[in-house]
Amino acid sequence: MNDIIIETKDLCKYYNQGKSNEVKAIEKINIKINRGDFAALIGPSGSGKSTLLHMIGLLDRTTCGKIFFDGKDISEFTDDELTKIRREKVGFVFQQFNLIPLLTAIENVELPMLLDGMEKEQARGRAEKLLNRVGLGDRLYNRPPDMSGGEQQRVAIARALANNPEVVMADEPTGNLNTKTGKEVLEVLKNAQKKDFTLIIITHDPKIAIFAKKRIELKDGRVINGGE
Repeated sequence: MNDIIIETKDLCKYYNQGKSNEVKAIEKINIKINRGDFAALIGPSGSGKSTLLHMIGLLDRTTCGKIFFDGKDISEFTDDELTKIRREKVGFVFQQFNLIPLLTAIENVELPMLLDGMEKEQARGRAEKLLNRVGLGDRLYNRPPDMSGGEQQRVAIARALANNPEVVMADEPTGNLNTKTGKEVLEVLKNAQKKDFTLIIITHDPKIAIFAKKRIELKDGRVINGGE
């Protein structure tokens, strides 16, 4: 098994390519992230962190360069094949939680499993275990509007783990939370990981980044530290 789960070679992403308002979001990005790593993408606003996360999370196509996911060159895959890989191998946690407000916590967590064809009873059982794992065993049937920001982010983490991903990517997962709650959410992520999956987060907070095993620093769309 390849120890490197994600690798990029001279990766770049341009918007409005060839036009007068062309934006070079990231350029010549060379990084390697090992299986089981806890990696943080750090850097100022506009440095290319979110663009890079979208690229390696298979949410967007590259302009140039290569991305290797689990040793495979993703440029060789169709959009449908990438969607299947993303659904089966990648979990996402967003700053805005992105929960469905009309569904309970357990319904939000079981939804991706049901969409993937899992039987209802099995999905319900796994969702309950995941919510217990993130400390929400007593909030299974609460809806997001009735939960605190920290609780909603824990639900989002449980949902990201629903299909047993190889990689979990979190874009500023503590950005909308106060310092105390943010640290609690980070602990939930760390405890959930324990080398079961690779964790990649974006953060602007050095107090959060210090917990990462690998820190990749970006500036003006380029890696300036920690890529290899």
